[in-house]
Amino acid sequence: MICLLSVARAGAQSTAFDAAVQAMTGKSLPQVNLQFNLSQASWQAFVPGNITIARLNAGGQVETVAYDCRLRYRGMSAAFLMKKSFAVKLVDEDGEKLDASLLGMRSDNNWILDAMAIDRLRMRNRVCFDVWNEISHVPWDTKYGNRNGTEGRFVEVFVNGNYNGVYCLTDKIDRKLLNLRKAVVGDDGAVAVKGLLYKGNNKTVSDTLLTYVDDDTNSEYWNSFELQYPDDYPSLSAWQPLMDLIDFNGKSTDESFVEHYNEWYYRDNLIDYWIMINVFNIQDMPYKNTFLSTPDINFSHRYMLTPWDMDASLGLYYDGNYANYFSNANRLSKFGPFNRLIPGNVDSIKQATAARWRQLLETTLAPNSIAWRINDYCRVLVESGAWQRECAMWNGIPVPLRADIYAEAAYAITWYQNSVQRLDNTLKAWARTDDDVINSAWVTRIYNYLLGRTTTPPSPKLDINCDGVINSADITAIYTIILGS
Repeated sequence: MICLLSVARAGAQSTAFDAAVQAMTGKSLPQVNLQFNLSQASWQAFVPGNITIARLNAGGQVETVAYDCRLRYRGMSAAFLMKKSFAVKLVDEDGEKLDASLLGMRSDNNWILDAMAIDRLRMRNRVCFDVWNEISHVPWDTKYGNRNGTEGRFVEVFVNGNYNGVYCLTDKIDRKLLNLRKAVVGDDGAVAVKGLLYKGNNKTVSDTLLTYVDDDTNSEYWNSFELQYPDDYPSLSAWQPLMDLIDFNGKSTDESFVEHYNEWYYRDNLIDYWIMINVFNIQDMPYKNTFLSTPDINFSHRYMLTPWDMDASLGLYYDGNYANYFSNANRLSKFGPFNRLIPGNVDSIKQATAARWRQLLETTLAPNSIAWRINDYCRVLVESGAWQRECAMWNGIPVPLRADIYAEAAYAITWYQNSVQRLDNTLKAWARTDDDVINSAWVTRIYNYLLGRTTTPPSPKLDINCDGVINSADITAIYTIILGS
């Protein structure tokens, strides 16, 4: 049930939440209060509760709205942390699902309050999704601008009126967002599966998308994957399409793979996914924390990839420790379909990846752009006072938090700059076509350029050692290649 509440709720005992709402200013984050029986809460089952959200409107007035809901702890390893994340399902007065737009996001009944507990910046997942939403789009029509990732807003959460810290309220990757066709139940009770949404849940034999073992197909869980839709109808017909995809990756001949891979994947989506994982060094992918979706299996078995849970990125490991190392070009070499596409340079995918990288490096993935995103979220957290309260409550539980969030941000920004440089060197080499034969004529071209004998700008491929400069060092590199030393 939806109800508008006054700031001071008549007849209710004043809480930290009430005080926070009364003290809101133009720089405050929205304030969220969850009311439920803590003794009943668990990771496995939803319990009844209420969610109240207060924010300032355009006129500077506090607007407060409340919904009945069902909620539970969410995440697998995250469910065991002291700062809990929550899954929230809005319901009406009859207990039926209720769609609502929260904080200006799309109307839905299914929401996440992400605690971001292992992230020392409390923003890596949000930054990565903001970037992904710019570079990747659903390749079929949707009602939400072809968005291929979550939307989110930073909030401060209270549990039963008591402060619980900074969270990110986000929508979910679901059937409605991706415009997947609904399953149809016939008069005889038979289910016709249409749209499909799978999510990688763990790292077992099938997470490579190359092989699998016998498993129960009448379950929401099969091998490494969870059936996100149609989750009400787990069956062989719902899981067989994923088996077919894995069989294609792992069992098709090289000739068949080259001829037909475009019938199973969207090439542009694969390229964006490869770049995203590598430049941010996202730890828990692939294909754990990856969605695979197709709008209607009856018309096409072509799948789109959507990343998920990107906290372990930008120089951070999954347990919150610093991971000051970087991806390499072989990161996805054991995962289908990349294990064939890249070594075989199918459809010149190396050159296409290098070209896409160059385009993104000048826009969305530019180091200055990523630095701006990170610093802007830092500003919002500091000016609202939310970062100070977060540090006071959760510093060291489970990871250290710096009082100066900009100092923490500097690590992530510098890490990203170094990652870009390393990946750029790899993709400069990829930009060269397979029929570029390096020989003594290349030496002449460099000499002519260095001596000013030509006014034509030199081809980037003459930068043999990929250091960003064409000079005598590249001549040495050419002779080293020719001599095979």
